[in-house]
Amino acid sequence: MGRNIYDIFVIGGGINGCGIARDAVGRGYTVALAEMNDFASGTSSGATKLIHGGLRYLEHYEFRLVRESLMEREILWAMAPHIIWPLRFVLPYHKGGIRPAWLIRLGLFLYDHLGGRKLLPPTSVLDMRSDPAGKPLKALFSKAFEYSDGWVDDARMVVLNARDAADKGALIMPRTKVVSARRENGLWQIETIDTVTGRNDSHQARMLVNAAGPWVDHVIRSAFGQNEAHHVRLVQGSHIVVKKKFDDVRAYFFQNPDNRIIFAIPYEGDFTLIGTTDRDYTADPRDVRISEEETVYLCNAASEYFKEPVRPEDIVWTYSAVRPLYDDGASKAQEATRDYVLKLEGEGAAPLLNVFGGKLTTYRRLSEHALEKIGAAIGAKGAPWTAKSHLPGGDFAVKGYEAEVAKLKRRYSFLADRHARRLVRRYGTKAEALLGDARGIDDLGRLFGGDLYEAEVTYLVEQEWARHAEDVLWRRTKDGLRLSKEQAQSLEEYMAAMPAMAG
Repeated sequence: MGRNIYDIFVIGGGINGCGIARDAVGRGYTVALAEMNDFASGTSSGATKLIHGGLRYLEHYEFRLVRESLMEREILWAMAPHIIWPLRFVLPYHKGGIRPAWLIRLGLFLYDHLGGRKLLPPTSVLDMRSDPAGKPLKALFSKAFEYSDGWVDDARMVVLNARDAADKGALIMPRTKVVSARRENGLWQIETIDTVTGRNDSHQARMLVNAAGPWVDHVIRSAFGQNEAHHVRLVQGSHIVVKKKFDDVRAYFFQNPDNRIIFAIPYEGDFTLIGTTDRDYTADPRDVRISEEETVYLCNAASEYFKEPVRPEDIVWTYSAVRPLYDDGASKAQEATRDYVLKLEGEGAAPLLNVFGGKLTTYRRLSEHALEKIGAAIGAKGAPWTAKSHLPGGDFAVKGYEAEVAKLKRRYSFLADRHARRLVRRYGTKAEALLGDARGIDDLGRLFGGDLYEAEVTYLVEQEWARHAEDVLWRRTKDGLRLSKEQAQSLEEYMAAMPAMAG
């Protein structure tokens, strides 16, 4: 392995690192990627899980970011219609609210027209006294605006980028930490350690990409030995998941008196996702947890809108992540730019590209812009290609989800409707590879809980680098919401006896 000289070595297995690796190998570069933990184990699985233009960013005049994000919504939807789908948002309004109606209308007009929307429906106005969306809300809200954005299974989007990069020839190394990187004889000499086996390896690369997310400054300081690295502003965002608060398939956009916003989103069929918070964070990103203050804030903010209050005892799960925003000197965490910044260092031999900021919606464009800089630094290969591509399992019509479900049920008639729907949502056309020659439910092997069978666990270990129950229950799927602690422990014990096989 150490004798290989890669064109590009990527540090970081979040959405930006995996996106860059996939784009680069698809253009003909030789690529290696190292992620010190599991894929999407940091920021990329801790988002609000939206493919969205960023309506609130208009207030901060981030028109370039909003336009690029709006344009990406339908591109990403077509790339991965199994894990990305349209979602309508209801923005309740009342006189005397935070933002006047004319400002909201103006923002939504720009939202409809900035990004070349073709498939998503436009903004409309709702009478909340007659529309079903008004039913769970307080009577104060007699009017609302409804607009389009998208939903994404964020952690699956990351691992599918990694899977496609590996399928195209990239060396993908989860649970592999970069311990040092130095320039020598015109190349990067990179030392890694497998955090599971303890094995040390050496790698060589013409160029290094630091896409370590919240750890990007840490990598600059520790692996590169540069003491002065303060490019990133860490902002904590926390979410709560409660039992379902409403039956409507639409989501809500709530405006808070402190000028912040939260979303209430239908989640995994039986739940409601509420978030996010925005506050500066200074501790180790791996230790991030929702605080009592954030919990109270989210419960109180949602309770201002819902007839039935959201209480801490309603919470079934919480998650927190740290957003690595580029430090632009903004005074408030919620005002810091969500745009990305790419910094190229070292002209000539062994250049380094540091990636700061970014968001799920713009990862593909960030990757294209990174490849422009990579091409300028070590020579261009291939043309941009990802806009017309499909992530694994996403090779069906953009509005073809129902047809895929029907097709799967025809071939595997023993599947319950809910089970079939969930498999298509997770795996798309790859669901058939997972189910194989099964002719009955017993052919799927051991049932761990919910509708998680041995066949799915085996697929996730062999194809998607899952190693622990947490990888399966909270990143590859969200079955952790349905399994008991005892069932999760049983899965962990089962997986501990399995060989790690993805490659």
